[in-house]
Amino acid sequence: MRRYEHRWNVVRFFSWIQWKRRFIRVTTKLSRALLDTRKKEALSMVQANRLNEAKALYTEICRMNPRDDEAWFLLGAVHGMSGSFGEAIVCCRQAIALRPNHPDTHYNLAQALVQQRRPDEAVASYREVLRLDPNYLAVYINLGTLLQASGDLDEAVSCFQEALRRQPQNADAHYNLGNSLRLQGRYAEAAESYRAALRIQPCNSGILYNLANTLNDQGLHEAALANYREALRWQPDYVDAHNNLLFALNYSTEHAPDEISVEHRRWAARVGAASPEALSFTCTPDPERRLRIGYLSPNFNRHSVAYFIEPLLAAHSPAAIETFCYADLGQSDTVTVRIQELAAQWRPITHLSHEQAAELIRADGIDILVDLAGHTGENRLLVLARKPAPIQVTYLGYPNTTGLSTVDYRLTDAWADPHGQTEHLHTETLVRLPRGFLCYRPPVEAPPVAPMPAESNDYVTFGSFNALTKMNASVLAAWAAILRAVPGSRLILKNTVLRDPASRDRYREFFAKEGIASDRLEMIGWVSDPAEHLALYDRVDLALDTFPYNGTTTTCESLWMGVPVVTLAGRVHAGRVGVSLLSQVGLTDFIAADTDDYAVRAARWANDRGGLARLRAEMRVRVSASPLCNAPGFAREVEQAYREMWRKWCAQRE
Repeated sequence: MRRYEHRWNVVRFFSWIQWKRRFIRVTTKLSRALLDTRKKEALSMVQANRLNEAKALYTEICRMNPRDDEAWFLLGAVHGMSGSFGEAIVCCRQAIALRPNHPDTHYNLAQALVQQRRPDEAVASYREVLRLDPNYLAVYINLGTLLQASGDLDEAVSCFQEALRRQPQNADAHYNLGNSLRLQGRYAEAAESYRAALRIQPCNSGILYNLANTLNDQGLHEAALANYREALRWQPDYVDAHNNLLFALNYSTEHAPDEISVEHRRWAARVGAASPEALSFTCTPDPERRLRIGYLSPNFNRHSVAYFIEPLLAAHSPAAIETFCYADLGQSDTVTVRIQELAAQWRPITHLSHEQAAELIRADGIDILVDLAGHTGENRLLVLARKPAPIQVTYLGYPNTTGLSTVDYRLTDAWADPHGQTEHLHTETLVRLPRGFLCYRPPVEAPPVAPMPAESNDYVTFGSFNALTKMNASVLAAWAAILRAVPGSRLILKNTVLRDPASRDRYREFFAKEGIASDRLEMIGWVSDPAEHLALYDRVDLALDTFPYNGTTTTCESLWMGVPVVTLAGRVHAGRVGVSLLSQVGLTDFIAADTDDYAVRAARWANDRGGLARLRAEMRVRVSASPLCNAPGFAREVEQAYREMWRKWCAQRE
């Protein structure tokens, strides 16, 4: 998951300097004959940035002549310049009552309403501006931005396109059009809009960043990486761009693990971190007392992370652990409600800065703070950089090191991180849980396992529901080899980005060059209903994992729906999650050593329809009985790991 940048023009226009420039432009249009001495004096105060004096004088003018619409308009503008948006609204409405057909007043009213978080009223005011003056260019961009935020994407696109019809070289319009097209699933068109914006503003790091995100979503890793790096060249302190660069490196086949590790350390050096030796903590160093464990995440909602953290929270021993959930949520849902009920203490931190969140954690006396996001979108690694807890751990959400010296441990297992193989790639000490680093909560909405589709079809169907970001050229070439080795077989790909016709065409072209006809491929876009999504596995006989970045939730879902998964054992954690999951459920024969072995195993199992049918029939029982779904046992192992970390810290205090 990646964080996108949104250029909210309606907000940017409200910096006081923008208000001042606009104020001066409007006042110069007014007839000099209408500007009496007092108004000229007030105008000079605005130009000298003496806003309080100007407000006082305009207020006096309005009091002396309450029907002076021009004075009310100017007073509202000065309130807007000083950030008094409630007062600006009152003044604008008074001016409109006196002079209803003045577009600038309606525009200023819309701007102030946006700042007051009253978007529906702001939309109505912007529409009134366009009724009065259809050539008011800024309105198309600002109105489009509000419509985009409300989900009215078709009309938002129309607004930005109208702005570009009137001013083709408007970078803001191109950029915001790209944002709306991306939200519509039109990724290739969005990328072209971002490129058009960059031709006008080639040094704009925000545009480069969103272009990189869009390319990465389409699986165009190297192009994405180049644009992340270009964004950082123009804005070296762009933390989100560097975060997403790190995330994208995990998908790439072109970069060695050592190089990726160095890049993580470079990020940490750039953002800085507290010196652990210089910090003091109020935690009582009693090695056997009840521990305060804080879990920090932006994903305590319907997100892949929730499938794995929820069973742990539910199974924690209240006698040993008091859990605190620090939730940085953009949106809550039914999953949020369940998780909140499981936590002993629930702490919303969306409204808090990194420093404020760190102070809250420190004030709560957290003994061990566990980060669940790593370098994924909306992460709070800069909270961990401030070291608010004596012990800090990263786990679950990200398959690599944080790079931070302030993070002490990383939870994993010996399948995902074999002893002696990956320690040097991490700034954290690896703690390997005995029976696997993941515990899965099967979805309650999952339908029953259906019969194997090959029993009624005359062909075998392979499938992968992983993100396109994981489907690099090596993966696609391996899948094409499998399809060639199993005559008549089909492949179903499902992913949100496959809503995009251009992305679907790109995959068809790739497979056509590999000798695979398009009628052997089926591509499915986003499915909103979780049960409907899971039911699509009824059409799959054998799932194919991605590499060097394996699936996690997709693999668990596939297994729960009775569909075995062929995976390739990689060199690092991201490419060995499949090894961990399949080992936990006793399906090691589906683990390949290299790409040739991957294709051979997939073809062999595809030709063993009886074996696949037997596995499908028993799979749910197999998974349920495995360590993967043993929440109490998993929780005891995690708690033991926390206890050993704590004892070590206490011993160092003696």
